[in-house]
Amino acid sequence: MLFLGFSAGLPLLLVLGTLSFWLSEAGIARATIGHLSWVGLAYGFKFLWSPLVDRLRLPILTARLGQRRSWLLLSQICIAAALFGMANTDPVLNLTHTVFLALAVAFASATQDIALDAYRIEAVETEKQGAMAATYQAGYRIAMITAGAGALWIAASIDPSEATYDFRPWQVAYTVMAGLMLVGMLTTLIIREPEKKISTATNEREAHARERFAAAGLSGSVLNATAWFYSAVLSPFIDFIQRFKWQAALILALIAVYRISDVVMGVMSNPFYQEMGFTKDEVATVSKVYGVIMTIAGAALGGLLTMRMGVMRTLFLGAVLSAATNLLFVWLVGRGHDVGALVFTVSADNLSAGIASSAFVAYLSGLTNQAYSATQYALFTSVMLLLPKFIAGFSGEFVDAYGWANFFTGTALIGAPVLVLVWLVARTHDKPK
Repeated sequence: MLFLGFSAGLPLLLVLGTLSFWLSEAGIARATIGHLSWVGLAYGFKFLWSPLVDRLRLPILTARLGQRRSWLLLSQICIAAALFGMANTDPVLNLTHTVFLALAVAFASATQDIALDAYRIEAVETEKQGAMAATYQAGYRIAMITAGAGALWIAASIDPSEATYDFRPWQVAYTVMAGLMLVGMLTTLIIREPEKKISTATNEREAHARERFAAAGLSGSVLNATAWFYSAVLSPFIDFIQRFKWQAALILALIAVYRISDVVMGVMSNPFYQEMGFTKDEVATVSKVYGVIMTIAGAALGGLLTMRMGVMRTLFLGAVLSAATNLLFVWLVGRGHDVGALVFTVSADNLSAGIASSAFVAYLSGLTNQAYSATQYALFTSVMLLLPKFIAGFSGEFVDAYGWANFFTGTALIGAPVLVLVWLVARTHDKPK
């Protein structure tokens, strides 16, 4: 899980934060950078093709590797190829090609996430999910250091001048990142395929559905296709609604807004650092290394708090801290180029993000039925990202119109409804009825 977490975390910043730094240095307009964050919506719509990852067998690969490993390997190969393509495309000369390649990375990365989340849930029993999630988070954050600080360090070490834009440093940095996807590929080839534990009730529901289709006059390939569509596409959603009844809407609402403060703020963080006069080395050291280390520490603390306080109380604490720490960026606006203030702000922000993430992963994993682990977890994480990513696309225009201080204040305020939803969900359910 450490190495697979690394493979999952590597592409994210390369199409979001690190890419925004590259584009900002290349002179791309802030509004355009904000709109390009919509590339991340691929992660928000991954539930649309998650049934294929759950049930569709890939030619040759699935027979040799199994369902989860075959999809993992295919997606990892596609990520590496698209990153190599980005490395050889200068956004100043051909921004359209950069955008389409970034979309390819995001699509393949989202597919890897679907398969990996399913693997994590199916590989071990429930009581070990906490350890799996924590190890995954550690690998993921190490990859974020690599894709953030690592890419910036590589670019800075080759860049002849911080004052002018040069494509070559970014070309080398992204080529190295593409090569690092070998970590995930080799791990996928080594690990074992997990065994699914499907309940009797789930098998009976799908069998009865097939019988109903047959009784309606369907037969042959039409019957098989209809039964497959029901079990792969419809059953995961039916199962979720049957288990949680009316509470399902409340749960989905909470999932939809829980990370909104962090996601909306995060898109503009690198352009903000760049405009405040922080160099690539300073951002790499403080934000991409020290900050990520604090996130790992926060994830560990979040795991401990979840065991001691329970998931819902830790979720509430994480929501409070995630919104409140965004106000520190308002203070940082007034400080300007102050490395000490940057260290304090980034440390607090990432510590709170780690606590929130750890509790949230534990919460989402507990909602999942193993029979549909890929599809249901993809649905949850898609819902988590759709609204925040959409709003984040307008972040550059908001900054242009109202300034940095008002932007960061706004990202803190939009976290307030999350507290109400956590409280309501905690009151209405602890376990599915």
